[in-house]
Amino acid sequence: MAQIKAFRIRESDKKTTSGFEDIDPAELDNGEVLIRVAYSSINYKDALAATGAGKIIRRFPCVGGIDLAGSVIESSDARFKSGDPVIATSYDMGVAHDGGYAEVARIPADWIVPLPQGMSAFESMALGTAGYTAALGIQRMELNGLSPANGPVIVTGATGGVGSLAIDLLAGRGYKVTALTGKPSEGAYLRALGAAEILDRKTLDLGKIRALEKPQWAGAVDNLGGAFLSWLASSMQVSGTIASIGLAAGMDFKTTVAPFILRGVCLLGIDSGYTPMPLRREVWRRLATDLRPRHLAEMTRTIAFDDLPGAFGAFLDGQVRGRTVVRIGG
Repeated sequence: MAQIKAFRIRESDKKTTSGFEDIDPAELDNGEVLIRVAYSSINYKDALAATGAGKIIRRFPCVGGIDLAGSVIESSDARFKSGDPVIATSYDMGVAHDGGYAEVARIPADWIVPLPQGMSAFESMALGTAGYTAALGIQRMELNGLSPANGPVIVTGATGGVGSLAIDLLAGRGYKVTALTGKPSEGAYLRALGAAEILDRKTLDLGKIRALEKPQWAGAVDNLGGAFLSWLASSMQVSGTIASIGLAAGMDFKTTVAPFILRGVCLLGIDSGYTPMPLRREVWRRLATDLRPRHLAEMTRTIAFDDLPGAFGAFLDGQVRGRTVVRIGG
């Protein structure tokens, strides 16, 4: 096979560098399935990895990109054959195993999901890790008893990829959704996705969080962490459920046991990286059926592969809303 174009991340003198390289496919990491990549996407994690702003990469050099969708070129695993449309997200891709920012990827078969019927490769990457994570959070919360009849659900970091998709998915299932955002100017966008109310996070006094605040939320999808997660825990209704997904506002989390033992609040950690494959396939199936987003096109922009390096800065600056798909071979 001829050389392929790949976006590789390297480290030199403890500094991270990244850029396009022409490489031999034989240089790619081991795996049973060789895939011609059609699309990838950009997640906050990808921006941290490519720029070195976060200690994400565990092995250098590494082809970036934690998501990919494409078609199988060849496979030594009987579960996949040439021409099969497939998705691969998370696991070690883009951090310790060559990822989706290349024209061809070699991936372990155990990390691969067949593209669900009724979903295109482009749609799968408009969803990507962000959509999968949002859907996994909803799946876990509903298994824990959340339903629209329980009361309103709040989504923090509402204009981001996970936040935008969580609003769409929850509203589509009949939940009354409040969008917590630091960008109140994006209110029209959030309402178009299905948010019933917009809450400006600047109105919250996070310096004075009591052990138990006024109970407001039956459910919460939290992309921020830090003091916002502390506030959420204190303001959940009885038997409320929080899906903890992100840490955009910090990793520290200070609270008391009061919400958990006096209101029965449940805090669910949502790890999209290493979900067992049966659950992973089920969540992707739901994203093509009962959890199918209604406004995916409105929240998605597409960039060319060549434009990838210039796109990361906006993610780090918090200037991106919704999802960004990278057209590689699609």
